Formats: sequence, C-alpha cells, structure tokens
Amino acid sequence: MNEEYFKRAQQVMPGGVNSPVRSFRSVGGTPYFVDRAEGPYVWGIDGKRYIDYVMSYGPGIAGHSHPQIIDAIQQASGNGATYGAPTRSEIEIAEEIGSRVDGVEMIRLVSSGTEATMTAVRLARGATGRDKIVKFSGHYHGHADSLLAAGGSGVANQGISGSAGVPASAVADTIVVPWNELPELDDSIAALILEPLPANMGIVPPTENFLQDLRSACDLHGIILIFDEVITGFRLSFGGASKWYGVQPDLWCFGKIIGGGLPMGAYGGSRELMSNIAPLGDVYQAGTLSGNPIATAAGLAQLQILNTNAYEKLENTAKRLSNGLVKIFQNQEIKAVIPRVGPLLSIFFTDTQPLNFDEAQTAAENGMYPKFFHSMLERGVALAPGPYEALFPSLAHSDEIIDQTLEIAEEAIKEII
Repeated sequence: MNEEYFKRAQQVMPGGVNSPVRSFRSVGGTPYFVDRAEGPYVWGIDGKRYIDYVMSYGPGIAGHSHPQIIDAIQQASGNGATYGAPTRSEIEIAEEIGSRVDGVEMIRLVSSGTEATMTAVRLARGATGRDKIVKFSGHYHGHADSLLAAGGSGVANQGISGSAGVPASAVADTIVVPWNELPELDDSIAALILEPLPANMGIVPPTENFLQDLRSACDLHGIILIFDEVITGFRLSFGGASKWYGVQPDLWCFGKIIGGGLPMGAYGGSRELMSNIAPLGDVYQAGTLSGNPIATAAGLAQLQILNTNAYEKLENTAKRLSNGLVKIFQNQEIKAVIPRVGPLLSIFFTDTQPLNFDEAQTAAENGMYPKFFHSMLERGVALAPGPYEALFPSLAHSDEIIDQTLEIAEEAIKEII
C-alpha cells in the first residue's frame, strides 16, 4: 500500500514528498505514509502502528494529539482561520515566550523557522550596517539562500553540499567556519548565527566554554550573536538553550514547539534591537499568515504544558533511552556513541563522539544507520530516515514505551551484525 501511494505522490510532488528527508533517499526503501497519530504512536495507512521518535522533528514534544492542544485548536478554528488583523493570542504567546527567556523583550511571529533565521540575519545587517555573516559548518538554519552553505541535515541527507539555484552573490558574504573552533572575527561582520546545540548533524555539543567565548568575541567586535533555537527552544529547558548554557545571544530564533504542531516561527531580542523592524524601523518583514490565530492557540497550549516538571520527565526519558542503547551496543560489541544533552539525543555508529561536521559526516556515512533504521522500522519503531537527525522522545513516551523500544533495538541490532 505504501508503494502505491508513493508512486501516486511521485507523479504530483517532486520526489513524492514536501520535504526531502521524507523521501527515504538517505536510507533507501519506500516511505511509510501516516494516517493518524496519538501519544507516542503513529499509524500508517496500512494500519501498522509505530513507536515514533520523529515526532515531526520536534513539535510533538507533548505527544501526538495531546487533548489540551487539540481542544485549543478546535476552539480557535471555530472562530475563523485567519483575519489579517491583530489578535489577543498573538500577544499572549509573545508574552509567554518573553517570560521564559531572559533577554527577549520583543517578538515578531512568522510562519516557519526559515523565515525566522532569514529575517534575523536581515535585522542584524540592518542594525549594524554590515554585510558579512558567519555560520558554522553543519548547522542548518533553513533554506534561505545565504544560509544554505554547509547546512547540515537539511542538505547533507540528500548528499549535496548546498543547493543549485543559489547564486554565488547570495553567499559571497557568508563565511563558513568549523564548529567548536573559535573563528577569527572582525568589525566587518554583522552577525554570527549558530545552533547553540547542533542537532542537524546529529547531536554535537559545544565544547566547554565555547559559547561563552563566542559571546565575548562578538561583544569585542560589535557583532550580533544569533541563536537558532528552532529545535532547542523550549526543548532543552523551560528557557531553551540560552538558559541551559547560561549564555545570552542578541537575537533568538524559534519554531517547531511554539506552533504546537502547526506552522509557526518567531525571532526576538531586546526592545532596542527589535525596534529596527518595520513599522518601527527600516528593516522590512511581513507575512499574510504571521501570528495565525489557530497556530498561536496551539503553541500557547503546548507551552503551558511544558512546565518545570515536564522537563524533568523529558530528560529522564531521554536518559533511560540513551543508557539502554549504550548498553545494548556495548553488549553486541557495536561501535556506537549516543550523545545526549537533556532531552535531545542521537546515534553515531562510531567509537568516538564527533566534534564537528567533518567527523559527523564520517560517522554518518559508514552505512550502519540505514541498516539499523530499517531493522527498527520493520519491528514497529520509527526513527528519522536520515543519519544526521536527532531522536525526539516526548512526554507521551512512558518508561514502558522506552523499555519496549530497547527490547526491539536489541533484536534489530542482532539482525544486522
């Protein structure tokens, strides 16, 4: 049945999908098509149930179809889908984000993480009067032209280094540097953008004091430091990665979790910096569906679920899963590391933790992950169909679900060795 649907999809959508990783290109085989989801599970169109660790790559942190979020969506949609005018829920979610993140005094809502990062870079350029930006190899900041260079999972899973159609002029002012190496910065640079915890080349944490050193270097040269927290925002902790690491950027970019499963992104920072955005300032950005009332209702409901107790549970769940996987791989004498930071983890089939994108690529491209992926999928566990992605356990993943996953993983790894 999946084969039939995939053939139909390929006739009307490039590669049969609306986001490249879903095509299974990097793992081989035919994608499973989802019919519905609830809690930690998704059901395929053929009725097969999977324990899900994709969770829409992060938005499903509360679990699929959480009653509180569904209720918020239903109530909001009953009042209309979109108005083209300000709403109360826009104010409420902006206030909620600001109350959680020290330094975020003003927020602009957009419809995706790509919009957030793209506009944050434009804002940094407008505020500083400089053109150059610095990004790290393997960090994915969406598909804006200037940010696609060496962009981690968004392009690496497809076996390409950037994108056709991006003119050299678009990346002429983008400087790409290795992760976990302090770059040479100067007064010509407008912004340094990074994932404070990279999760698009697998989990490759910053080395000790690295983020603090970047903050100091940016301060020295008047450079706008941008944290892309589209994944880490409100997943790592109540206040995101900046709270987790104790380092404040100048601008934050959010997405995924803040939409409660619906399309939404945001960028924010100090009142002074954000006052450069139109209509207050000369940096233009707009969006027909920005601050959509259904998405803001869903996002606010999800953030209200994510209290301090929720983060303790999320971390314990991720720890149980990572510790269990480590034990299984060790018992089977499989070379593997399971990097975990709080509730985020990934799998590298190698004997040492990668420190940068080159090392992550070496670990990801050794052929082990696709075998493990398919062996798990056949047994009813859905991991991301790409070796550069993270695992996203949710509040719905109970200890029993984790233990069941580990039993399946033990069977799966025995099959492929």
